[in-house]
Amino acid sequence: MASVGILTFLHNENYGSSLQAYALQRAVREAGFECEHLDYRPDKAEKVRNLLRSGNSPKLILDGLRKRGVRAEQEEARQKSRAIPEFYAKHMKLSAPCRNGSELREAGAKHDILLCGSDQIWNPVWLNENYFLTFARRGQRKLAYAASLGISTLPARGKAEKIRRWTEGFEAVSVREEEGAALMERMTGKRPDVMPDPVCLLSAEEWSGIAAAPPAGGGYLLCYFIGENAAYWEETRRLARETGLRVLVIPVTAESYKSGYELLGGIGPEGFLGAVRGATRLVTDSFHGLVFGTLFGVPVTPLRRDREGDPESKHSRVENFLRLAESRGIGKMREEGREWIENQLRIKNS
Repeated sequence: MASVGILTFLHNENYGSSLQAYALQRAVREAGFECEHLDYRPDKAEKVRNLLRSGNSPKLILDGLRKRGVRAEQEEARQKSRAIPEFYAKHMKLSAPCRNGSELREAGAKHDILLCGSDQIWNPVWLNENYFLTFARRGQRKLAYAASLGISTLPARGKAEKIRRWTEGFEAVSVREEEGAALMERMTGKRPDVMPDPVCLLSAEEWSGIAAAPPAGGGYLLCYFIGENAAYWEETRRLARETGLRVLVIPVTAESYKSGYELLGGIGPEGFLGAVRGATRLVTDSFHGLVFGTLFGVPVTPLRRDREGDPESKHSRVENFLRLAESRGIGKMREEGREWIENQLRIKNS
């Protein structure tokens, strides 16, 4: 039986990232393959090397410091930090920790196939060549499932050239957004397939199977914001008045911890699923919040995290999902995604 090593974001303490990783590993196993995620946890030296090698902005370091600041001040944020690795230990198989490209090469060498995806692993803002599997051994099969650039405008020439070069050795590539496919075609001369985010590979019933019980107390308006924007809370107040629902907040930012509303802090991925599944209404700037709300049939008010026209805007993924969900339906998207995974993994391994 062929073995698959998967690489994606695991340690950014984000529910969507954790759950898309779980979904992809589950789909690969259900396609009949052994697999594990390569547990990439870059150390400080690796982060600095990548910052210099990829030409990324130092503001990424500031973003990381802000997250650590929230964690230092909030016990519930620290509980969440512990809950995500506990979720992995319970539901997934991970390799030994890999602190740099050399350790990734060693961990990946035992697998017949390397598969990167999904999430915004190819976003030019935080470009990292390891997420393009450049550490693969010679002749090792490389595939990308629903990798996301997260943007809708062509990146700077230097970064576009890196993406072109780093994707040359892939046997098959799929991306998550139509806009991403168009950009990849401009950068590489080849148009990749477009496949749904891994969380769409599981049905609402399958997700309900690992979801925690919803919060007690009846109907509620659930708020889940990754960014900080005063307009989010204006919309929350408007929806609360309109619906008469009590407001529950899954806190992420320092602003959300100070919102004055009831908090659902410290929950793990299972608790996140339960909270979304049990909501009467959801308001969010999160892509995965939108997708899970749609999967569970919860009315969602999606909010922009960045201004319209921002060259680094990540809103195209939201627009792409809404467009595909309306035109094809999530059931069809699930079928297409699972078929792509099974077909591409089985090529040369039948």
